[in-house]
Amino acid sequence: MIVGTDETYQEAKDSLARVQSFQTETLRRTDDLGAQLHFGEAIDPAQRLVDLFRRLSVEALQDFPDVVLSDIKNHANNVFNLFQQIVDFSPESGNPKQQRQQIVSQLIGAYPGTFQGLHPYIAYSLHRAADFQRLDAAARATLQSVEDRSTAFSEAMEKHEAEARRVLDEIRKVAAEEGVTQQAAHFRAESETHENNAEEWRKRTVRIAWLLGVFAVASLFIHRIPILRPDTIYDTIQLAISKILVFFVITYMLILSARNFMSHKHNSVVNKHRQNALVTHRALVEGAADSGARDAVMVHAASCIFSPQPTGYTQQGSDGEGSSPRSVIELASRSVVAAAKQSN
Repeated sequence: MIVGTDETYQEAKDSLARVQSFQTETLRRTDDLGAQLHFGEAIDPAQRLVDLFRRLSVEALQDFPDVVLSDIKNHANNVFNLFQQIVDFSPESGNPKQQRQQIVSQLIGAYPGTFQGLHPYIAYSLHRAADFQRLDAAARATLQSVEDRSTAFSEAMEKHEAEARRVLDEIRKVAAEEGVTQQAAHFRAESETHENNAEEWRKRTVRIAWLLGVFAVASLFIHRIPILRPDTIYDTIQLAISKILVFFVITYMLILSARNFMSHKHNSVVNKHRQNALVTHRALVEGAADSGARDAVMVHAASCIFSPQPTGYTQQGSDGEGSSPRSVIELASRSVVAAAKQSN
């Protein structure tokens, strides 16, 4: 906030800035004045004056009234006029040496008066520049700003951490489901392999059945072939035994082929059941209301995966099939007992 009027403040500011930015080397003028008339000896006094004005900061002018601003402006203008006389000096004047010496003397003698007039303002300017209370307030404001930013950063980091944990949980969940899916893929591959083998054995069984039927029909007329027609009882018995042996071998091949077909079909269905159990048990477990129900679902899933399963293609014994219902009843009873204890 400016204490004085804007016009006086601006004039004092321009005058002060003009002296502070003045380049004293331009006063030498050796090239155009020569060795006898140059102002080399005016460089040091001029530089002292410029340095004196530079100790008075432009920002301090805001606190000065119009009287002080006018005083500062007058001192600055007087010094600048001396500089301008050197810049405008011409050797064609009536007595250039005397005029030159007069200007240098005025420049050298300007420092004491200028210092006497400016030193109170320079002292205030230096004190203002080193205002510890203001610096302390600025430091506190900066510290508060840093603390606010730190708090905002911490809150943002907490939000990001929560989001990162959520994403990590999702990744773990997806990884777990992917792991289950990977395990189910093994059973799917086995099911497909057995299904393909079952189809091959089914085709072979059909071919062997057709072969057996054709042989059964042909055996009715085989004795009429001249080369195979029996002439004696011994030939008849030998032909009958040969027909029985061939019929037995084809029948055995048919039974073996059918068993292979049913075995592969059974394994295909069992592995399909295991695949479905792995894929669906997680959804059933997550949908269960209590731990007892979840344990029961896990027992059923494990039983479907690891226990023999009836498929209708093979005969299953009764060993091991009664363990799963008993386990389910035990787990259900435990859940009921736990719920009763919690209610009491």
